[in-house]
Amino acid sequence: MINPISIISAVQLITRDNYDGDDAGESDGPPGCVTAVPGPNGHVPVDACNSYYNFDPQFAPAVAVATLFGLLTGAHIVEAFIFRKRYAWVLIMGATWETIAFILHSLGARDQQQIAYATAWQILFLLAPLWINAFVYMTFARIAWFFLPEQRLGGIKPASIAKYFVWADVLTFLVQAVGGIMASPSASANIIQIGLNIYLAGMGLQQFFIILFLVLMIIFHRRIQATPPEHIMESAQRQKSWKPLLMVLYVVLVLITIRIIYRIAEFAGGITPSNPVPSHEEYSYALDCLPMMLALLILAIWHPGITLVGPGSEFPKKSRAERKREKQEKKVSERSKISESVALAG
Repeated sequence: MINPISIISAVQLITRDNYDGDDAGESDGPPGCVTAVPGPNGHVPVDACNSYYNFDPQFAPAVAVATLFGLLTGAHIVEAFIFRKRYAWVLIMGATWETIAFILHSLGARDQQQIAYATAWQILFLLAPLWINAFVYMTFARIAWFFLPEQRLGGIKPASIAKYFVWADVLTFLVQAVGGIMASPSASANIIQIGLNIYLAGMGLQQFFIILFLVLMIIFHRRIQATPPEHIMESAQRQKSWKPLLMVLYVVLVLITIRIIYRIAEFAGGITPSNPVPSHEEYSYALDCLPMMLALLILAIWHPGITLVGPGSEFPKKSRAERKREKQEKKVSERSKISESVALAG
């Protein structure tokens, strides 16, 4: 697993110059960066060399948030079994990462000199929403397959939508993780800045894919509204309306977008007095934590398993023998076409 560094720690280092020596009274930081004597809970000023936060992390909010995310994680685990939705493990991963992140953050609030807590919290907190994003992609693909299995959306088969956009989500994940790795504390100021720019590019890439995905959702929305009901509800299993679940996915994507805008504002605005975002923990709770918590709550109340019921709610799985036979038939077909082309050329 990639072991990226704390983005917050990296942001702090942007304002520091490269350091080549070990002056007395200073840490392995640049001139003017003094190691402060830790106070209660290991707290030091944010401009100290041994500061790993841009604010004084509070214990009680971290515990409360970890508890709420833990309850939502448990709810989704139970619902995954009740509704028999195996792919829900993706959403459970996102909720679990959020839970672990704030358990670590609560520990870090009481031991602010432990860089491992700050690092692990920040990375899990930054990347957890990508799991929720992927779950939206996978759920919508199943909605399209369930209600309009034979139609393409934007030239893409419903069965392929999940595959393409989940891979897009993986790409986004890798870009954001690489940005974090480059912005490691041991890197130079220039490399740190490049790393954070890459992370921001990853956020922009994530939003770009969300916009493309919204186009497909709107195409589906308009097409299914124009489709006669008897062509949609072909069996008793499809008596549930597609509208509530589709509306839920719209809302979740809006919540993810709010979170992306916040993160871009946090890092693109720089660590300056004119940008209060990074130095106030309340912003991360209100504009990252809360949107993701609401997304998990909404998906728990209107779980996809309520609408997507029965074998038709999942993509058909081909056996190994079927896949092998199709591959052989494809090869025979290609050889036949080549033989015909040679014959015509002769």
